[in-house]
Parts: sequence; structure tokens; C-alpha cells
Amino acid sequence: MMFNFDNSYIRLPAAFYEPVRPAAPEQPVFVGVNRDLAETLRLDPDQLESQAGLDILSGRQIPEGAEPLAMAYCGHQFGNLVPQLGDGRALLLGEVIDRDGIRRDIQLKGSGRTPFSRGGDGLSALGPVVREFLVSEAMAALGVPTTRALAAVSTGEMVFREIPQPGGVFTRVAKSHIRVSFSQWFAIREDHLHLKQLADYVIDRLYPDVANEKEPYLALLGSVIKRQANLIAQWMSFGFIHGVMNTDNMNVSGETIDYGPCAFMDTYHPHKKFSSIDHGGRYAYGNQASMAHWNLARFAETLLPLIDLKQETAIEKATPVLGEFSTLYTEALARRFNTKIGLDSFSQDDWQIAQSLLNLMADHKADFTLTFRYLTKSAETGNTAPFMSLFGHAPQVMSWFEEWQSRLTQENKQTSLDRMRGSNPVVIPRNHRVEEAIQAAYRHDFQPFHTLREALRLPFEDRPQYEAFETPPKPEEVVQATFCGT
Repeated sequence: MMFNFDNSYIRLPAAFYEPVRPAAPEQPVFVGVNRDLAETLRLDPDQLESQAGLDILSGRQIPEGAEPLAMAYCGHQFGNLVPQLGDGRALLLGEVIDRDGIRRDIQLKGSGRTPFSRGGDGLSALGPVVREFLVSEAMAALGVPTTRALAAVSTGEMVFREIPQPGGVFTRVAKSHIRVSFSQWFAIREDHLHLKQLADYVIDRLYPDVANEKEPYLALLGSVIKRQANLIAQWMSFGFIHGVMNTDNMNVSGETIDYGPCAFMDTYHPHKKFSSIDHGGRYAYGNQASMAHWNLARFAETLLPLIDLKQETAIEKATPVLGEFSTLYTEALARRFNTKIGLDSFSQDDWQIAQSLLNLMADHKADFTLTFRYLTKSAETGNTAPFMSLFGHAPQVMSWFEEWQSRLTQENKQTSLDRMRGSNPVVIPRNHRVEEAIQAAYRHDFQPFHTLREALRLPFEDRPQYEAFETPPKPEEVVQATFCGT
């Protein structure tokens, strides 16, 4: 048996999902298979890369033990409630238990229409498939909680967006695909019975430590908030912009999910955005924490009937828990940026040093990743030239550098270097490199995909053969916008 399925979600009531079968492309080919992840999932990589594996991962064949379904949910998109969303272009094949004993969803994305497609074709262009594979695996290598990429397939068929594009199917792995908007599906229908069943399922699967709390649903809210605060701080520390932080794109597991119009910054600015559909910058880099807080407030609202039968009492209990997000996030953000400059302190003075650097980076249009990488090099070698060159050797930057060096003398040098090396990557999935891989894939050339994937596998290591992937884009290579692909 290729997959040893142990499906739990389908044992929930029928209100939670719709059974569905994938479309069957005629001539699919593999773009790539994640052999390391396959082994983690207790799958045979060779078998997965066989014709039988291709048939399953393209949707042509339903594997033994799979019970494919589309999950039901609603959500707020750009602040507006959409009462019915659901998996419109994805289906959950089933669940497996990995070699660490963790339950994982196996989902096909771009596999055809479902009852939630709302008139769409349920398919995916190949470009978003390539982007999600590369960026999600890069995030995993950086240590950021994320859904994972098991496989990418080119279907050999065209899908129609603004222009006809080659189609693709993405196989996604997650601790769970339950988003914070799942509870909204039942809350807006005042279906408290199913709401409670959903919350109990989430606790049992993802937060078993809160099951015996005096107020488990309040504790669930607090646990989700804590994970999200830490997650957004990690995004910020690597210059990552999600691009479409709707409530249906926030996972209760605390994993990054739905890499649509996402991007890593080159030139730093707090208002940076790339998403072609984010016209007002709602989900710009510097707004991500406040948008996460807003999403969590919507999640908290859905849990009120479970927290207390009296709404006023429930609000009184939930409000301070929700209010903890800002403190948790600020502490996590300061800790991560202080680590990036080699400091081990949560003092306001140290955080101010990091913030001052970010302000200088914005003023001088410095590259986000190279700034911290060159700062690490200067700490290693004493050579300040590469770092200062990013700022045109501005005197105020040298003043900052001298202040930072003075503070750094209070730390153990080797420990500081280890902190900086472990938090400032050499290679990130720069937009122009991802775009190169996408365009090549459209021409059925998958070598750029594999080369970039290998370059991203060890992001904190100096590997001369991948030096070209460290550099920012030339002016003509700059990617101005990224796209969802729906």
C-alpha cells in the first residue's frame, strides 16, 4: 500500500465537508517529488515517483484507503465576510501518521471542481504550483512553521486565467488544513452543536494539552493566539510577505498556509507589498501583525458561545486573552530581530538598536537579506565595506554601526556569531529566481526549479556553487507583482 491512511476528519458529521472526486488529466508529468518528506511520512519515495504515484498525485487515480473530500468553511476576504468558501480547488485525500507519530493531511490542490468552486474550474495554473512548492519548502528550511510540498505535477492541459497557461496539481501536507474561518461556517449559522464538535476536534488533534483546562475553549483561543504571534514574528524576521491574509488563509495549527501572491522582500520598506489583488496594501509587510490580530478577533467571536452561555461574560473572558497577542508578538519580534544582530536581550534599548537599523534600511533602500548577511560578515571578519556599501557609506549608518559594535562587546563573541549565522540566511527564494523557475516550467524545462530548490535546501550555509542565488535582482529582473492563480 502506497499510503497507510488513518482518516479522522471524514468521521465528523456531513456538515463539515462534501465528498468529491478529482479531475483526471490525460498526460501528467512530475515537476518534482519531495523524497525527504516522503520518508518522513513513511512513504516509499521510489514508489511515489513511479507511474502509480504520478497517477495518484495528479488526481488520475484514488489510492486505496483515501476518502477524498472538500472541506466546508467561510471567511473574511479583505475584511468582507463571504458566507460560503470551502475547498473550491482542493481535496483532502486523507491523513497519515508520520514517523514522529504526528497526524498529517495529504491534500491535492488544483485537482478540479468541487461543490464549493462557485462557478470556477477548480484547477491551478502551473506557476502557483511551482511557487508554493519552492517557497513553502524554503520556509521549512528556514525553520518557519509551514505546510509542506510533497509533489508538483504538470497536467499537460491548459487552464484559462487572463491568458491560457499550463495547468498543475500541488500535493500539500499539513498538520491540519483547518483555518480560523472554519468556526465561522458554523457560528454565522448559529449551529453551536457542530461548532463545539469542531472545537473539540481541533483540541483533540492539535492542542490536547488544553483538554483538561477548566475553560478549554478559552485556553484553545490563547494557544492559537500564541502560535500566530510567534509565526508572524518569524515572517517579519525574514522579510516574508504573505500577501493575502484573509481569515480562510490562517491555519489554527500555526502553520503558514496558502502561498498565493507571497514574496520575500528585496529592498526593505515597511509598506512593501507585491500581491496584485491587494490594491490598498491591507496585507503589506508592516501590516501583517495587525491583520493577524484582526483575524484572531474574528476567531474569538466564533468561540464566544462555547466560552460562556452568556455573551457578555464570554466577551469579558475572551477580551484579555485576545489582548495578549500584541505583547506576545512584540516580545517575539524583538527577540528575533535582536538575535539577528547578535544580541540576547529583551531590553527596550536593544530593540531600539534593531529598529534604528530598520529605519536606516528603509531610508537607503537597502536589501533586507543582504543587510543582515553583511552585518554577520562584518562581525566575523571586521570588514565593514560590504555592509556600508548597501547604504552608500552614509555617516549616520556608520554611527549606528559603532553603537551596535559597542553594545556587542558586552556579549560573548562566539555566541553572538552563532546567533547571527543561525538567523540570517544566505539564500532566500528571491522573486526573480522563482519567476525564472516558473517561466522555465511553462516551457517544460524543470531544471531551474530543481536548481533553485537545491539552493534553498540549506539557507544558512555558504555554498559557492549557489552564490548567484544570493544577489538581488537587476533593475530589469525586479518582480513588481505576484499573483494568486485562482
